[in-house]
Amino acid sequence: MWLKYADVEMKNKFVNHARNVWDRAVTLLPRVDQLWYKYIHMEEMLGNVAGARQIFERWMGWMPDQQGWLSYIKFELRYNEIERARAIFERFVQCHPKVSAWIRFAKFEMKNGEIGRARNCYERAVDKLADDEEAEQLFVAFAEFEEKCKEAERARCIYKFALDHIPKGRAEDLYRKFVAFEKQYGDREGIEDAIVGKRRFQYEDEVRKNPRNYDTWFDYIRLEESVGNKERIREVYERAIANVPPAEEKRYWQRYIYLWINYALYEELDAEDMERTRDVYRECLKLIPHQKFSFAKIWLLAAQFEIRQLRLKEARLLLGEAIGRAPKDKIFKKYIEIELHFGNIDRCRKLYEKYLEWSPENCYAWSKFAELERSLYETDRARAIFELAIDQPALDMPELLWKAYIDFEISEGEFERTRALYERLLNRTKHLKVWISYAKFEASAMDPEAEEDIELKKNCLQRARDVFERAVSYFRNSAPELKEERAMLLEEWLNMESGFAELGDVSLVRAKLPKKLKKRRQIDMEDGPAAYEEYIDYLFPEETQTTNLKILEAAYKWKKQRVASEED
Repeated sequence: MWLKYADVEMKNKFVNHARNVWDRAVTLLPRVDQLWYKYIHMEEMLGNVAGARQIFERWMGWMPDQQGWLSYIKFELRYNEIERARAIFERFVQCHPKVSAWIRFAKFEMKNGEIGRARNCYERAVDKLADDEEAEQLFVAFAEFEEKCKEAERARCIYKFALDHIPKGRAEDLYRKFVAFEKQYGDREGIEDAIVGKRRFQYEDEVRKNPRNYDTWFDYIRLEESVGNKERIREVYERAIANVPPAEEKRYWQRYIYLWINYALYEELDAEDMERTRDVYRECLKLIPHQKFSFAKIWLLAAQFEIRQLRLKEARLLLGEAIGRAPKDKIFKKYIEIELHFGNIDRCRKLYEKYLEWSPENCYAWSKFAELERSLYETDRARAIFELAIDQPALDMPELLWKAYIDFEISEGEFERTRALYERLLNRTKHLKVWISYAKFEASAMDPEAEEDIELKKNCLQRARDVFERAVSYFRNSAPELKEERAMLLEEWLNMESGFAELGDVSLVRAKLPKKLKKRRQIDMEDGPAAYEEYIDYLFPEETQTTNLKILEAAYKWKKQRVASEED
């Protein structure tokens, strides 16, 4: 209504009436910007610049939005009133202390060639708005201004100051501009610093979002190590290891523990600070909950570090503590290896005893203990260890232990003892491999110097045949279902007879060999029709005879029934 009313008065050239209407309108509705704009426009069209300025002043008293102030500034600039515009800008930035307002003020000064004043604007803005949410835009504008003024060093300082003060999450554009600036004005080192800074910002952002993402920490540490600033590297390591896994479960710690390992290796190899290395290992071992789980790797690395420092006593104390608090296979093996390297045989024996007390079922430990004694030509000790081992109620890999014992007796040339061992083993298990191994042993159980003795060879062959005969008899009578094993046994026997050339008699075995039959059997499926699969079956000679008799019996019975039916 007010707009239409004023419009009617203006169209009919009642200027004073129109003024009165606008005056009443802006007095009653001072927050409606359109009324002020129209009122000022009318006065300006009439050439009443002073009157328009007066209306602007009345309007500014109401502290309008930025657009109102900028309109006033543009009005003054249209009449080339630079000083008046500058004064309005000063009031504008007081009324709207925002980044965009200060940037406009500085650009105004720059446009008018007032570089000093423009710089002063930016500096005042930084003092007041360094912590503002839009501070990134301010720093970018300030740096670009210095760049235009050919002040590259000033621009670089502004970028670096900004990157140190603005939170990483809001500085993305700033980093991009900084990298572009360094590529344009910087040397190689400056460019690399800028790129490193950008990557550092990305890693900081990631670890802030998820501080237990250990892979990000590793990448961040690698970045800092490539730069080579010791203090920063240590700071990142310390921040990384401070993020202890939330639960005392080994799976959560498996990645985390490598932060400690890398930290210790960095201090030893790169920083060459041995005391700090020792402290890192010590703190790490304190942190691990050994009563729930442990890491053999840390104990061993700490001990090996002490050995490299020629502190053998400290290394032994560490390994001894490891065995006491968190015994593990790796620790025992490495500790024994170290003592053996130094030639401390008695210590090795004690360690093997501790090892076997902790894990009596460990066939590897028994075998290695016996091997140690044998290497020292302590044959009786080695034999006693083997005897103790095979008498254990439970073993993890008994076949390896028996094989080691048998190989030991064979290497000592104790054929009778070996034979007795095989017999003891057959009392425990009659596995196919045991029979074959026993037979092969008998076939070769002779003194290497007497290899040309025909009689001795015949005796060996006969003993091997006896073992094969026993094995075939066992599979035929006690385990008839193991047809495949029996067939494999006969194949081995045939190969052995062939290997003895003219002394061998393959016909002995050929008479026992089975026929291979290809058969089909039904497989029950969970859903759908039943399927069939082919398999190989074996038909042995005694089964063939039985089958033939059954066929004859069935034929005779059939004939008898037929004769009876004809008589009826």
